Amino acid sequence: MTLFYAEGSRDHRFSDDDLQAALARLFEQLGPRRKVLALPPDFTRFHSMAGRLTCMVHEHFDARLTDVMPALGTHFPMNDAQLDRMFPSVPKSLIRAHDWRRDVMTVGTVPADFVAEATEGIWQKPWPAQLNRLLWEGGHDLILSIGQVVPHEVIGMANHNKNIFVGTGGATGINESHFIGAAYGMERMMGRANTPLRRILHYASENFCAHLPIVYVLTVVAPDANGRLAIRGLFIGDDRECFERACELSVQVNFSVLDEEPSKVVVYLDPEEFHSTWLGNKSVYRTRMAIATGGELVVLAPGVKTFGEDPQIDQLIRKYGYCNTPSVMEHVRATEDLPQNLSAAAHLIHGSSEGRFRITYCPGGLTRSEIEGVHYQYADLDAVMRRYDPRVLKDGWNTMPDGERVFFVSNPALGLWAHRSRLT
Repeated sequence: MTLFYAEGSRDHRFSDDDLQAALARLFEQLGPRRKVLALPPDFTRFHSMAGRLTCMVHEHFDARLTDVMPALGTHFPMNDAQLDRMFPSVPKSLIRAHDWRRDVMTVGTVPADFVAEATEGIWQKPWPAQLNRLLWEGGHDLILSIGQVVPHEVIGMANHNKNIFVGTGGATGINESHFIGAAYGMERMMGRANTPLRRILHYASENFCAHLPIVYVLTVVAPDANGRLAIRGLFIGDDRECFERACELSVQVNFSVLDEEPSKVVVYLDPEEFHSTWLGNKSVYRTRMAIATGGELVVLAPGVKTFGEDPQIDQLIRKYGYCNTPSVMEHVRATEDLPQNLSAAAHLIHGSSEGRFRITYCPGGLTRSEIEGVHYQYADLDAVMRRYDPRVLKDGWNTMPDGERVFFVSNPALGLWAHRSRLT
């Protein structure tokens, strides 16, 4: 097991030349490779800078890069415009769309006793380690898993082997992994590297996939003083250490601890990045530990036109709505459809404030009745954006002309915000 590269700090900024030099150093250490698979994230992680790295990988390997599979998980496949923007120099003939319902195989099962111990008894079933057949049967002598480490609501910190078992995983593995995280509790995990689900994935990696030639290329990304995104860290390896090193830096640059609880948080969802509440509810996940009890989250969502990324999940969200954890758990016990789609159940828990604060959605493509039907409050997008103009507000605290103080987040995918009192 090897840590090939590890550089970064709060103030570091990687240039393209730095990234190319780091990759060149990696490829020199690895030696010649004849058939390479790249696993970058999809467009929902555009700001990871993984697209830039994937283009550099293609530039180096050329015809030896035979497959590029965005780790879609349950998301929609990328369209041509998204591919052109994220992977401008990668031929579309190399792109493989992951189908989480049909293209997967189970390569091993994490024992029930290990799962029960890792989850403190919350989940007591064996967990299937599933991944796309291309990884297992493709005959590649190098699999580059490329992506960003950042606080995450399902697993604590995103990426590493989550990119394998969830990003290219199957229905059962994804459903159960999401539900494990939701039942265990977001606040107990977000911003932490060592979580129940991560321990389960580590078991799967080390016991079922150690023979696969997987190398992780992990970025840590954060804005500079002018709001421009910069790669602060780059960590490359084939075991846990690169992930753990990336987590240490990500907590420093992506986790904002507030000394004052905002009574109103306003979050803007870039319409190019967020077109569903499945994605847009990062506005809820990443700010919930900051918002004052009795406060309000206002979500400016011009591109949001649906709830789920998958039609079946979309219907389940519409049917049950974002209700509190006890209600969702009762639905799971008492219904037939929700237990078959546990990632949807998990999402309903994630998207609820548990009655602690109000969530007001201002969508560009959903009606009042649709928003209120899933138990959110609705407000007109144009009217609210005239008051809270995302072109004017700055990230962090803002004082409105009438004296109202609001906390603004321009992209919830880039971090995690919490009040000091909620850190344990």
